[in-house]
Amino acid sequence: MFFTFFFVLNLFAQDKGKTMPLKKIINDIEQQHQVSFNYTEDNILGLKLNPPEKSLSLDQKLQYLAKKTNLSFENIDNKFINIYKKENPVVKICGYVFSGTDKKPIENANITLSNQTHVTTDSEGYFEFEKENVTTFLISHIGFITKKSTAGNSNSGNCLKFILEPEITQLQEIKANAILASGISKNTDGSLEIKPKKFGILPGLIEPDALQTMQQIPGVNSLDESVSSINVRGGTHDQNLFLWNGIRMFQTGHFFGLISVFNPNLAHTISIYKNGSSAFYGESVSSVVAISSTPETLEKNSFSAGINMINADVYGKYNLSKKSYIEISARKSITDFLETPTYKEYFDKVFQNTTITDFSQTQNVDYRSDKKFDFYDATLKYAQKIGNKDQIVLDLITIKDNLEVFQSATAYGIMRTENNVLRQQNYGGNLSWKRNWNSFNTTKVNIYNSSYELLADQKNTYENQLVIQENTVNNNGFNLENNHIINSKFSFNDGYQYNEMGITNLERVQNPDFYRKVKDVLRTHALILEGKYNDTISRVYFKAGTRINYIEKFEKFIVEPRIQFNYGISKSLSLELLGELKSQNSQQIIDLQKDYFGIEKRRWIISNNTTIPIQRSKQLSLNLFYKKNDWLLDIEHFYKKVTGITTSSQGFQNQLEFVKTTGDYEIWGAEMLVQKKMNHFLTWLSYTYNHNNYHFPRYEFPVFPNNFELMHSVSWAGIYEKNNFKIALGTKWTSGRPKTSPDISQIDLANPVLVYNKPNSTNLHIFSQVNISSTYKWEIEKGIQYKLGISILNILNRKNEISEYYRVSTITNSIEEVETFALQRTPNMSFRVSF
Repeated sequence: MFFTFFFVLNLFAQDKGKTMPLKKIINDIEQQHQVSFNYTEDNILGLKLNPPEKSLSLDQKLQYLAKKTNLSFENIDNKFINIYKKENPVVKICGYVFSGTDKKPIENANITLSNQTHVTTDSEGYFEFEKENVTTFLISHIGFITKKSTAGNSNSGNCLKFILEPEITQLQEIKANAILASGISKNTDGSLEIKPKKFGILPGLIEPDALQTMQQIPGVNSLDESVSSINVRGGTHDQNLFLWNGIRMFQTGHFFGLISVFNPNLAHTISIYKNGSSAFYGESVSSVVAISSTPETLEKNSFSAGINMINADVYGKYNLSKKSYIEISARKSITDFLETPTYKEYFDKVFQNTTITDFSQTQNVDYRSDKKFDFYDATLKYAQKIGNKDQIVLDLITIKDNLEVFQSATAYGIMRTENNVLRQQNYGGNLSWKRNWNSFNTTKVNIYNSSYELLADQKNTYENQLVIQENTVNNNGFNLENNHIINSKFSFNDGYQYNEMGITNLERVQNPDFYRKVKDVLRTHALILEGKYNDTISRVYFKAGTRINYIEKFEKFIVEPRIQFNYGISKSLSLELLGELKSQNSQQIIDLQKDYFGIEKRRWIISNNTTIPIQRSKQLSLNLFYKKNDWLLDIEHFYKKVTGITTSSQGFQNQLEFVKTTGDYEIWGAEMLVQKKMNHFLTWLSYTYNHNNYHFPRYEFPVFPNNFELMHSVSWAGIYEKNNFKIALGTKWTSGRPKTSPDISQIDLANPVLVYNKPNSTNLHIFSQVNISSTYKWEIEKGIQYKLGISILNILNRKNEISEYYRVSTITNSIEEVETFALQRTPNMSFRVSF
């Protein structure tokens, strides 16, 4: 026992303490187990260790050697053993990727390594990769915000967890391009959008004038061919809301309505709503026209100048830096030094049957008339981006029209003279700030002011009389709008608006002395809530909102819900439903038809909630829209009712001219547009039917046709555009507007006093007009572009009657029929250079 114990201890001491070269150990194993080792000398050179016990099996000995060295031993059929160095230990990065909304695994997420290799996640959201020299990696998936991470010392037993937040992008509304002309499209919300810089051509137009263009839309008319009297579905011009960069404009026309005050070469986007406007638009019971001159992206420097037979203009834009630019435009009439054929036609159209032209009716000898007319408008924009989230924009606009007419005549040895001055101007400014808090929340704030003035000064030497009339409007406001994107389909808007309206009307007369000045101020607050759902896959668009108005002076709340719904029955056919309730606190009235010399007779006033009610409207329309194979069909049925109107606001020139009462008008009808595009040729035909009646319950004839009713309207156009050449020919036909005729059977011709039949019981003759226009653009090598345009209104020179009324002549002591006619054949030409 003693001998055995001593022997075991001696062996253990030898194994524990005596090392030998690895090569010697390998040779011993070869002899003992009849195997052969394959290796390179470099792999085993210098290695020493205690040999394994001889009693161990071959595999146990190989495992022992692998554990004691950094070598691998590969046993092949217990005959050959390959020895090679072990590779460096592999460090792996692993992780799981989950959605931030529902916490579910994201399959097929893309893991991009810094060495540009890729791996993807499995159905459990799991991924792994060997670290090697990877320091960072990106995790991405369609519909989620890409996430960046740093490679740590993770392993499969301690995997990382990553949460990807959804990337929310509001889908762009589907647009049907080329409605009526290129550059005009229809949005899913029912509005029409005009891009002037992409505008093609329309009959009679050589420039993308916003207010002239909108008169081509079914349901929009101007009974007197004026952009200061646009009637949308039976409404008066003042019931439309005109916005220029957020500023409400109270003057919309130069030359007393024949030319738009909005420079057609300046606007970037014009949005027109006949119905279903956003809850952020208030103070109108008819349409909304919103003009924006702010580009969607920063554009390069540009300059252009142009001239036509009425005015000349310049435009310039200069980038001050990568984040700021300044933009200016100016336009002025050329009529103060050149009277073109276009100017003469315009002048005859505007001043027919006014106090200015009536002056010459009694002249016998020595009649003389001197006229001076001019207008101008100018704009300034300054935009500055601050960092990556903020932008400030300043917009300024000024508009002015000035007319001076001096007339004299000698009749029966008596000298009679009149000196008339009429000035109309509108100034406006808007300062806006936009902040993108993050990808989901945006805030817009703007402060604006709009000031309008209409001033008339008339001196009459025959009666030694001075008459001064003035109508001024001062409108200030503050708007706050927040936009919240909930997900890719749903967004929510909320906001607050404050509006202060001050209107002054002044009349001063000398001989006899008379003075009256009335100023009214109305302040309103509005809370706006609006939600939008837009799913382009299921072709469903739904937008609903409400505007809650509070009028301080009347302590009155008015709630105005709005709705827009569009459903794509198929890719070609869609159904649209629009509805709105709206209100308006200001309006234009006509006290006397000869106010302001009978030219610009309307003056702004504020509601007093009694004799001048708050106007309120309700409107509903159902539209079917089809577009396929370059065919387009648009059919819309509508109903509209406006309450709170006054007889003074409707321009009566019959027995209601001096009647003061309130009522409403109700209109229903249908609008249709058929359009076909064939290569470079586009043609369309539109038809509008409406039935429009007044309701004045306190008048002896409580129901009769509206002054602005055009029961039937038909328009056609053929447009050809190829390369830089464009030409358009079109015609417009409307049934005559209502008129009131005198009852001859009840009039004493010896001492005539006007006695009328029932109001608007007959109609004027049919209105028919054919127009043509053409433009050509070319460019020289230095990048300078030239554009030449020619247009002719009323090619056939048809004499179209647009109004008719009756009066008693003090000269002949008889009843006169006074007719007003549209423009005769009117040519125009323009030339523009841009670079």
